[in-house]
Amino acid sequence: MSPEPSPVRDLLIGVDVGTYSSKGVLTTLDGQIVRQHVIPHGISVPRHGHVEQDADGIWWADTVAIIRELLREPGAADRVAGVACSAIGPTLLPLDSQGRPLRPGILYGVDTRAHAQIGALNDEIGADVILARSGMALTSQAIGPKIRWLREQEPEVWAQVATLTGAGSYLTFRLTGQHVIDHHTGAHFMPLYDPRTRAWTDEFAAPVLGGAPLSCLPSLAWSDDLAGRVTAQAAAETGLREGTPVAVGTVDALAEGLSVGVSRPGDLMIMYGSSTFFILVQEAPTPDPRVWSVGGAFAGQVNLAAGMGTTGSLTRWFADEFAREHDTGAAYEALFTQAAALEPGADGLIMLPYFSGERTPINDPHARGVVAGLTLSHRREHLFRAALESVGYGIRHNIEAFRDLGADVRRVVAVGGGTRGGTWLQIVSDISGEAQEVPAVTVGASFGDAFLAGLAAGVLDRADLDRWVQPGARVTPDPALAPAYDRLYGLYRDLYTQTRATVHALGAAT
Repeated sequence: MSPEPSPVRDLLIGVDVGTYSSKGVLTTLDGQIVRQHVIPHGISVPRHGHVEQDADGIWWADTVAIIRELLREPGAADRVAGVACSAIGPTLLPLDSQGRPLRPGILYGVDTRAHAQIGALNDEIGADVILARSGMALTSQAIGPKIRWLREQEPEVWAQVATLTGAGSYLTFRLTGQHVIDHHTGAHFMPLYDPRTRAWTDEFAAPVLGGAPLSCLPSLAWSDDLAGRVTAQAAAETGLREGTPVAVGTVDALAEGLSVGVSRPGDLMIMYGSSTFFILVQEAPTPDPRVWSVGGAFAGQVNLAAGMGTTGSLTRWFADEFAREHDTGAAYEALFTQAAALEPGADGLIMLPYFSGERTPINDPHARGVVAGLTLSHRREHLFRAALESVGYGIRHNIEAFRDLGADVRRVVAVGGGTRGGTWLQIVSDISGEAQEVPAVTVGASFGDAFLAGLAAGVLDRADLDRWVQPGARVTPDPALAPAYDRLYGLYRDLYTQTRATVHALGAAT
């Protein structure tokens, strides 16, 4: 009697949980998309500066629903070679001894609740010491201050904490039963992570963790490492085959960078999402308090990262509040069409996009949105054009910060929802003077996750990324617009300096 033939494992699954939606993709081993699925969701803002999401009700529930939809064809689960997840990050999620969430997850740098704890840690340890040890300064992106906030502000929760993890790591735990986190995300758990040894350090644990041990943190690994295999429980919930390999995974931005081939030194990804995120692959770190020095996706890799606080969220807010006569899709189409017809400068308007504070390079959680130059002749489309241009000025500001500290930017690749249509990309290129490449397929982070799944399962090599990512459009700046935008950019930079004290005072009164 001949043996049963081995099943063909020729499919990969990637799932990404983002700020406003979760996305999944089923691919072949050569990167062809078989099926996609998207589930929209929201965020919770219980008070200003506090931004949260439900770990089971959104993160895990979306992941289960997406995987089940991707596997709806009979026999699909048996063909899956590997799975990987990414999610918004860095986030903080406390778990009890059974691995159950103790509260909603505290989101990345848009959550600014821990500003007092940042000040306290800088005073107790020394801001210069933290920068020297961690390779970056404490900001709203850092998880260490948020851990201290949890310990100080929610002692009843803290008393039950067994594990402190993040969004993507929680999904990997639910799939495999293993608590593991990637080095890119782990670096943001500063000052508990030592980038020199790439390990957790207890040097500054006491001011952050109190008496809790470092063992409450997940094990560290690289994004393409094997985290474990799908458990029987996870298989029953998702429809996956028990024993399917699961990659460690990472945050959404790093997975999105991989999805468009950002993997070599000098490659810079600009992710146009609810916020704008930057990842620059480097040959050697260039620590600076304005931005974040973190690990990359692969062993030994170094990234320089940065992030604006409110970009896609700003356009969504604008469409929801000022184009209510349309549904969201029609509102965007109308607003972008009208904005594209206007001249640079929106007829004398400049906006600061700091509607949720700002992350890099100013790192000011108390910053606020400002509109300057309004007259009775301005219409809705002028304000929307000013909003798009404000993001362009912010992107230029971050790229200038990279170059100021000696980082080498050789190629800019754009990805995310903001790349659709081209209007926003053209505005950003005209303002920044940077050409931007847009690959032919820009599915998003879930596509990068599928690639990580293949690496972890041993069915792909890193060199295969070149055949997964196909060339697409190239957006180049119009040199004729440079003088006008150079002048406006200078006014944009001045506007923050001139209004900072006012908006700080207004924020303190609310």
